[in-house]
Amino acid sequence: MVPWLLVFSALVLPTWGVSSWEKTQSQQVSEGLQQLLGNISQLIEKGRLGRDDALITVSRAEWGAQAIGCGSKLSRPVDVLVVHHIPGLECHNQIVCSQKLRELQAYHIRSSRCDVAYSFLVGDDGRVYEGVGWNVQGSHDRGYNNISLGVAFFGTQEGRSPSPVALSAMRGLISYAVKEGHLSSKYIQPLLVKSEDCLAPPQKGRQKRACPHIVPRSAWGARESHCPKMTLPAKYAIILHTAGRTCSQSDECHLLVRDLQSFFLDRLNTCDIGYNFLVGQDGGVYEGVGWNSQGSCTDGYDDIALSIAVMGIFTGSPPNAAALEAAQDLIHCAMVKGYLTPNYLLMGHSDVSNTLSPGQALYNVIKTWPHFKH
Repeated sequence: MVPWLLVFSALVLPTWGVSSWEKTQSQQVSEGLQQLLGNISQLIEKGRLGRDDALITVSRAEWGAQAIGCGSKLSRPVDVLVVHHIPGLECHNQIVCSQKLRELQAYHIRSSRCDVAYSFLVGDDGRVYEGVGWNVQGSHDRGYNNISLGVAFFGTQEGRSPSPVALSAMRGLISYAVKEGHLSSKYIQPLLVKSEDCLAPPQKGRQKRACPHIVPRSAWGARESHCPKMTLPAKYAIILHTAGRTCSQSDECHLLVRDLQSFFLDRLNTCDIGYNFLVGQDGGVYEGVGWNSQGSCTDGYDDIALSIAVMGIFTGSPPNAAALEAAQDLIHCAMVKGYLTPNYLLMGHSDVSNTLSPGQALYNVIKTWPHFKH
Protein backbone atom coordinates (compact mmCIF):
# COMPACT_ATOMS: atom_id res chain seq x y z
CA MET A 1 0.00 0.00 0.00
CA VAL A 2 1.31 3.44 -0.90
CA PRO A 3 2.02 5.44 2.28
CA TRP A 4 0.49 8.91 2.25
CA LEU A 5 2.68 11.92 2.76
CA LEU A 6 1.69 15.07 4.54
CA VAL A 7 2.70 18.02 2.35
CA PHE A 8 2.81 21.40 4.00
CA SER A 9 2.51 24.42 1.69
CA ALA A 10 4.06 27.66 2.86
CA LEU A 11 5.62 30.79 1.47
CA VAL A 12 9.24 31.40 2.28
CA LEU A 13 10.20 34.87 1.07
CA PRO A 14 10.11 37.09 4.17
CA THR A 15 10.03 40.31 2.12
CA TRP A 16 6.42 39.66 1.12
CA GLY A 17 3.62 41.23 3.15
CA VAL A 18 1.12 39.19 5.14
CA SER A 19 -1.72 39.86 2.71
CA SER A 20 0.33 38.55 -0.21
CA TRP A 21 1.33 35.54 1.88
CA GLU A 22 -2.28 34.72 2.70
CA LYS A 23 -3.40 35.09 -0.91
CA THR A 24 -0.58 32.93 -2.26
CA GLN A 25 -1.01 30.37 0.53
CA SER A 26 -4.69 29.96 -0.27
CA GLN A 27 -4.06 29.50 -3.97
CA GLN A 28 -1.26 27.00 -3.46
CA VAL A 29 -3.23 24.90 -1.03
CA SER A 30 -6.27 24.79 -3.30
CA GLU A 31 -4.55 24.27 -6.64
CA GLY A 32 -2.31 21.38 -7.55
CA LEU A 33 -1.61 20.13 -4.04
CA GLN A 34 -3.43 16.84 -4.47
CA GLN A 35 -1.51 16.07 -7.65
CA LEU A 36 1.76 16.74 -5.87
CA LEU A 37 0.68 14.59 -2.93
CA GLY A 38 -0.16 11.64 -5.13
CA ASN A 39 2.94 11.81 -7.30
CA ILE A 40 5.38 12.09 -4.41
CA SER A 41 3.74 9.32 -2.40
CA GLN A 42 3.92 6.96 -5.36
CA LEU A 43 7.55 7.67 -6.13
CA ILE A 44 8.77 7.41 -2.54
CA GLU A 45 6.91 4.20 -1.80
CA LYS A 46 8.98 2.08 0.57
CA GLY A 47 9.13 -0.79 -1.86
CA ARG A 48 10.64 1.39 -4.57
CA LEU A 49 13.70 2.72 -2.83
CA GLY A 50 16.25 2.42 -5.60
CA ARG A 51 19.81 1.39 -4.90
CA ASP A 52 21.06 3.58 -7.72
CA ASP A 53 19.47 6.81 -6.51
CA ALA A 54 22.20 9.38 -6.06
CA LEU A 55 22.87 11.09 -2.74
CA ILE A 56 24.87 14.28 -3.18
CA THR A 57 24.94 16.17 0.11
CA VAL A 58 25.75 19.78 0.89
CA SER A 59 26.89 20.34 4.47
CA ARG A 60 25.93 23.26 6.67
CA ALA A 61 29.41 24.71 6.22
CA GLU A 62 29.11 24.47 2.43
CA TRP A 63 25.80 26.36 2.24
CA GLY A 64 26.93 28.92 4.82
CA ALA A 65 24.78 28.14 7.84
CA GLN A 66 24.84 30.44 10.83
CA ALA A 67 26.53 28.88 13.84
CA ILE A 68 23.28 28.54 15.75
CA GLY A 69 22.31 25.09 17.00
CA CYS A 70 19.48 23.38 18.79
CA GLY A 71 20.01 21.59 22.08
CA SER A 72 17.42 18.81 21.91
CA LYS A 73 18.94 15.55 20.73
CA LEU A 74 17.10 13.09 18.49
CA SER A 75 17.07 9.46 19.60
CA ARG A 76 17.62 7.13 16.65
CA PRO A 77 16.34 5.30 14.80
CA VAL A 78 13.18 7.37 14.57
CA ASP A 79 9.93 5.73 13.55
CA VAL A 80 8.31 8.59 11.65
CA LEU A 81 9.16 10.40 8.42
CA VAL A 82 7.38 13.68 7.63
CA VAL A 83 7.88 15.17 4.16
CA HIS A 84 7.23 18.85 3.57
CA HIS A 85 6.99 21.02 0.46
CA ILE A 86 7.87 24.72 0.46
CA PRO A 87 6.40 26.66 -2.50
CA GLY A 88 8.29 29.84 -3.29
CA LEU A 89 11.71 28.33 -2.54
CA GLU A 90 12.50 26.95 -6.02
CA CYS A 91 16.17 26.54 -6.85
CA HIS A 92 18.05 24.68 -9.55
CA ASN A 93 21.72 25.03 -8.63
CA GLN A 94 23.82 24.97 -5.48
CA ILE A 95 24.51 28.70 -5.42
CA VAL A 96 20.82 29.67 -5.49
CA CYS A 97 19.75 26.84 -3.18
CA SER A 98 22.41 27.83 -0.64
CA GLN A 99 21.32 31.46 -0.75
CA LYS A 100 17.66 30.59 -0.25
CA LEU A 101 18.50 28.20 2.55
CA ARG A 102 20.44 30.96 4.34
CA GLU A 103 17.35 33.17 4.01
CA LEU A 104 15.16 30.37 5.32
CA GLN A 105 17.40 29.80 8.33
CA ALA A 106 17.40 33.52 9.14
CA TYR A 107 13.61 33.61 8.84
CA HIS A 108 13.17 30.64 11.16
CA ILE A 109 15.54 32.12 13.74
CA ARG A 110 13.62 35.42 13.65
CA SER A 111 10.49 33.34 14.25
CA SER A 112 11.95 32.13 17.58
CA ARG A 113 13.24 28.79 16.33
CA CYS A 114 16.72 27.67 17.25
CA ASP A 115 17.73 26.87 13.66
CA VAL A 116 16.32 25.92 10.28
CA ALA A 117 13.26 23.78 10.98
CA TYR A 118 14.05 20.67 8.92
CA SER A 119 16.47 17.79 9.22
CA PHE A 120 17.31 17.95 5.49
CA LEU A 121 16.09 19.76 2.39
CA VAL A 122 16.11 18.57 -1.22
CA GLY A 123 16.57 20.94 -4.14
CA ASP A 124 15.62 20.63 -7.78
CA ASP A 125 19.36 20.49 -8.46
CA GLY A 126 19.28 16.93 -7.07
CA ARG A 127 21.30 17.80 -3.97
CA VAL A 128 20.42 17.12 -0.33
CA TYR A 129 21.14 20.07 1.96
CA GLU A 130 21.85 19.46 5.63
CA GLY A 131 19.42 21.24 7.93
CA VAL A 132 19.79 20.33 11.61
CA GLY A 133 20.96 16.90 10.47
CA TRP A 134 20.53 13.41 11.89
CA ASN A 135 21.21 13.98 15.57
CA VAL A 136 19.16 17.07 16.47
CA GLN A 137 15.42 17.56 16.74
CA GLY A 138 13.95 19.84 14.11
CA SER A 139 11.05 22.20 14.69
CA HIS A 140 9.02 21.27 11.65
CA ASP A 141 5.98 19.74 13.27
CA ARG A 142 4.77 20.11 16.85
CA GLY A 143 4.11 16.74 18.45
CA TYR A 144 6.41 14.87 16.05
CA ASN A 145 9.73 16.69 16.35
CA ASN A 146 11.16 14.28 18.92
CA ILE A 147 10.23 11.12 17.01
CA SER A 148 10.63 12.05 13.36
CA LEU A 149 12.89 13.18 10.57
CA GLY A 150 11.49 16.24 8.83
CA VAL A 151 12.62 16.53 5.21
CA ALA A 152 11.48 19.21 2.79
CA PHE A 153 11.47 19.72 -0.95
CA PHE A 154 12.74 23.23 -1.66
CA GLY A 155 9.73 23.82 -3.89
CA THR A 156 8.33 23.45 -7.36
CA GLN A 157 6.09 25.42 -9.63
CA GLU A 158 2.48 25.32 -8.52
CA GLY A 159 0.68 22.15 -9.49
CA ARG A 160 3.83 20.25 -10.44
CA SER A 161 5.77 17.53 -8.71
CA PRO A 162 9.45 17.89 -7.79
CA SER A 163 11.88 17.24 -10.61
CA PRO A 164 13.06 13.67 -11.34
CA VAL A 165 16.50 14.45 -9.89
CA ALA A 166 14.88 15.82 -6.70
CA LEU A 167 12.74 12.71 -6.34
CA SER A 168 15.80 10.54 -6.93
CA ALA A 169 17.68 12.48 -4.25
CA MET A 170 14.80 12.05 -1.82
CA ARG A 171 14.73 8.30 -2.46
CA GLY A 172 18.48 8.15 -1.93
CA LEU A 173 18.19 10.09 1.33
CA ILE A 174 15.49 7.79 2.70
CA SER A 175 17.38 4.68 1.61
CA TYR A 176 20.57 5.97 3.27
CA ALA A 177 18.67 6.90 6.46
CA VAL A 178 17.28 3.36 6.77
CA LYS A 179 20.59 1.69 5.88
CA GLU A 180 22.57 3.72 8.43
CA GLY A 181 20.06 3.27 11.24
CA HIS A 182 18.78 6.86 11.38
CA LEU A 183 15.28 5.82 10.29
CA SER A 184 13.51 2.59 11.20
CA SER A 185 13.00 0.21 8.30
CA LYS A 186 9.37 0.05 9.46
CA TYR A 187 8.94 3.80 9.45
CA ILE A 188 5.52 5.35 9.03
CA GLN A 189 4.35 8.52 7.34
CA PRO A 190 1.42 10.18 9.13
CA LEU A 191 -1.95 10.22 7.42
CA LEU A 192 -2.86 13.33 9.33
CA VAL A 193 -0.66 15.60 11.37
CA LYS A 194 -2.03 18.62 13.19
CA SER A 195 0.78 21.09 12.79
CA GLU A 196 1.75 24.67 13.07
CA ASP A 197 3.20 25.89 9.77
CA CYS A 198 6.94 26.37 10.03
CA LEU A 199 6.89 29.33 7.70
CA ALA A 200 3.62 31.00 8.56
CA PRO A 201 3.69 34.38 10.33
CA PRO A 202 3.29 33.77 14.08
CA GLN A 203 -0.32 33.65 15.22
CA LYS A 204 -0.25 34.61 18.86
CA GLY A 205 -3.89 33.82 19.46
CA ARG A 206 -3.50 30.26 18.23
CA GLN A 207 -0.34 29.66 20.22
CA LYS A 208 -2.10 30.71 23.44
CA ARG A 209 -4.98 28.33 22.85
CA ALA A 210 -4.02 25.25 24.83
CA CYS A 211 -7.32 23.42 24.43
CA PRO A 212 -10.13 23.04 21.93
CA HIS A 213 -13.56 24.29 22.90
CA ILE A 214 -15.20 21.57 24.98
CA VAL A 215 -18.99 21.44 25.03
CA PRO A 216 -19.86 21.07 28.75
CA ARG A 217 -22.34 18.55 30.12
CA SER A 218 -24.86 21.29 30.85
CA ALA A 219 -24.89 22.35 27.19
CA TRP A 220 -25.80 18.91 25.83
CA GLY A 221 -28.29 18.18 28.61
CA ALA A 222 -26.51 15.59 30.75
CA ARG A 223 -28.35 13.79 33.51
CA GLU A 224 -26.99 14.00 37.06
CA SER A 225 -24.61 11.22 38.06
CA HIS A 226 -21.53 10.43 40.13
CA CYS A 227 -18.56 8.24 39.19
CA PRO A 228 -15.30 7.29 40.95
CA LYS A 229 -12.42 9.72 40.69
CA MET A 230 -9.56 9.41 38.22
CA THR A 231 -5.92 8.97 39.23
CA LEU A 232 -4.32 12.01 37.64
CA PRO A 233 -2.29 12.62 35.64
CA ALA A 234 -3.47 9.72 33.49
CA LYS A 235 -0.82 7.44 32.00
CA TYR A 236 -2.79 6.43 28.91
CA ALA A 237 -4.99 7.97 26.25
CA ILE A 238 -7.30 5.38 24.70
CA ILE A 239 -9.21 6.00 21.48
CA LEU A 240 -12.59 4.29 20.97
CA HIS A 241 -15.55 4.51 18.65
CA THR A 242 -19.11 4.42 19.90
CA ALA A 243 -20.38 2.25 17.00
CA GLY A 244 -23.84 3.01 15.69
CA ARG A 245 -24.70 6.34 14.17
CA THR A 246 -22.42 9.34 13.78
CA CYS A 247 -23.14 13.09 13.73
CA SER A 248 -21.90 15.99 11.65
CA GLN A 249 -24.02 18.87 13.00
CA SER A 250 -23.96 20.37 16.47
CA ASP A 251 -27.64 19.71 17.32
CA GLU A 252 -27.32 16.17 16.00
CA CYS A 253 -24.24 15.56 18.18
CA HIS A 254 -25.95 16.95 21.28
CA LEU A 255 -28.79 14.47 20.78
CA LEU A 256 -26.41 11.57 20.15
CA VAL A 257 -24.44 12.25 23.35
CA ARG A 258 -27.69 12.33 25.36
CA ASP A 259 -28.77 9.04 23.80
CA LEU A 260 -25.43 7.46 24.59
CA GLN A 261 -25.63 8.57 28.22
CA SER A 262 -29.12 7.09 28.49
CA PHE A 263 -27.87 3.81 27.03
CA PHE A 264 -25.08 3.57 29.62
CA LEU A 265 -27.30 4.57 32.55
CA ASP A 266 -30.49 2.70 31.68
CA ARG A 267 -29.24 -0.36 29.77
CA LEU A 268 -25.74 -0.97 31.10
CA ASN A 269 -26.40 0.35 34.65
CA THR A 270 -23.11 2.26 34.78
CA CYS A 271 -22.54 5.40 36.80
CA ASP A 272 -22.63 7.63 33.71
CA ILE A 273 -21.72 7.77 30.04
CA GLY A 274 -18.70 5.53 29.59
CA TYR A 275 -16.21 8.01 28.12
CA ASN A 276 -14.22 10.92 29.45
CA PHE A 277 -14.81 12.83 26.21
CA LEU A 278 -16.58 12.32 22.90
CA VAL A 279 -15.72 13.76 19.50
CA GLY A 280 -18.19 14.41 16.70
CA GLN A 281 -17.66 14.79 12.98
CA ASP A 282 -18.81 18.37 13.46
CA GLY A 283 -15.33 18.90 14.95
CA GLY A 284 -16.78 19.32 18.43
CA VAL A 285 -15.43 17.87 21.67
CA TYR A 286 -18.15 16.89 24.14
CA GLU A 287 -17.57 16.45 27.87
CA GLY A 288 -18.45 12.94 29.00
CA VAL A 289 -17.47 12.26 32.59
CA GLY A 290 -14.73 14.84 32.11
CA TRP A 291 -11.15 15.06 33.35
CA ASN A 292 -11.65 14.02 36.95
CA SER A 293 -14.01 11.04 36.82
CA GLN A 294 -13.50 7.50 35.58
CA GLY A 295 -15.08 6.22 32.41
CA SER A 296 -16.41 2.67 32.20
CA CYS A 297 -15.25 1.24 28.87
CA THR A 298 -11.68 0.11 29.48
CA ASP A 299 -11.59 -2.45 32.30
CA GLY A 300 -8.32 -2.28 34.20
CA TYR A 301 -7.53 1.14 32.75
CA ASP A 302 -10.54 3.28 33.68
CA ASP A 303 -8.79 4.93 36.62
CA ILE A 304 -5.51 5.68 34.81
CA ALA A 305 -6.58 6.30 31.20
CA LEU A 306 -8.45 9.09 29.46
CA SER A 307 -10.99 7.53 27.11
CA ILE A 308 -11.78 9.54 23.98
CA ALA A 309 -14.61 8.18 21.85
CA VAL A 310 -15.22 9.28 18.28
CA MET A 311 -18.95 9.04 17.62
CA GLY A 312 -19.72 6.57 14.84
CA ILE A 313 -18.38 3.30 13.48
CA PHE A 314 -15.06 3.36 11.64
CA THR A 315 -14.31 -0.15 10.47
CA GLY A 316 -14.26 0.81 6.77
CA SER A 317 -13.62 4.56 6.62
CA PRO A 318 -11.94 6.84 9.15
CA PRO A 319 -13.57 9.90 10.73
CA ASN A 320 -13.32 13.15 8.83
CA ALA A 321 -10.45 15.61 9.28
CA ALA A 322 -12.43 17.80 11.70
CA ALA A 323 -12.96 14.92 14.11
CA LEU A 324 -9.35 13.72 13.88
CA GLU A 325 -7.99 17.21 14.52
CA ALA A 326 -10.34 17.69 17.47
CA ALA A 327 -9.16 14.42 19.02
CA GLN A 328 -5.50 15.36 18.60
CA ASP A 329 -6.11 18.83 20.02
CA LEU A 330 -7.79 17.27 23.04
CA ILE A 331 -4.85 14.94 23.69
CA HIS A 332 -2.42 17.87 23.44
CA CYS A 333 -4.66 19.88 25.76
CA ALA A 334 -4.67 17.06 28.33
CA MET A 335 -0.88 16.97 28.34
CA VAL A 336 -0.49 20.77 28.55
CA LYS A 337 -3.01 21.03 31.39
CA GLY A 338 -1.43 18.21 33.37
CA TYR A 339 -4.26 15.70 33.04
CA LEU A 340 -2.02 13.40 30.97
CA THR A 341 1.63 12.61 31.68
CA PRO A 342 4.16 13.94 29.12
CA ASN A 343 5.31 10.36 28.45
CA TYR A 344 1.76 9.01 28.09
CA LEU A 345 1.01 6.02 25.87
CA LEU A 346 -1.66 6.19 23.18
CA MET A 347 -3.61 3.02 22.43
CA GLY A 348 -6.72 1.87 20.64
CA HIS A 349 -9.61 0.30 22.53
CA SER A 350 -8.81 -3.06 20.92
CA ASP A 351 -5.35 -2.95 22.49
CA VAL A 352 -6.86 -3.27 25.97
CA SER A 353 -10.17 -5.08 25.34
CA ASN A 354 -11.53 -7.82 23.09
CA THR A 355 -13.42 -5.46 20.80
CA LEU A 356 -13.51 -4.11 17.25
CA SER A 357 -13.39 -0.55 18.61
CA PRO A 358 -12.06 1.90 17.46
CA GLY A 359 -12.54 0.28 14.04
CA GLN A 360 -9.69 -0.68 11.73
CA ALA A 361 -9.85 2.51 9.66
CA LEU A 362 -9.55 4.74 12.73
CA TYR A 363 -6.93 2.44 14.26
CA ASN A 364 -4.81 2.81 11.12
CA VAL A 365 -4.83 6.57 11.67
CA ILE A 366 -4.08 6.72 15.39
CA LYS A 367 -1.13 4.35 15.11
CA THR A 368 0.66 7.13 13.20
CA TRP A 369 0.15 9.62 16.05
CA PRO A 370 2.82 10.44 18.64
CA HIS A 371 3.14 8.14 21.68
CA PHE A 372 1.22 5.28 20.04
CA LYS A 373 2.03 1.88 21.52
CA HIS A 374 0.47 -1.37 20.26
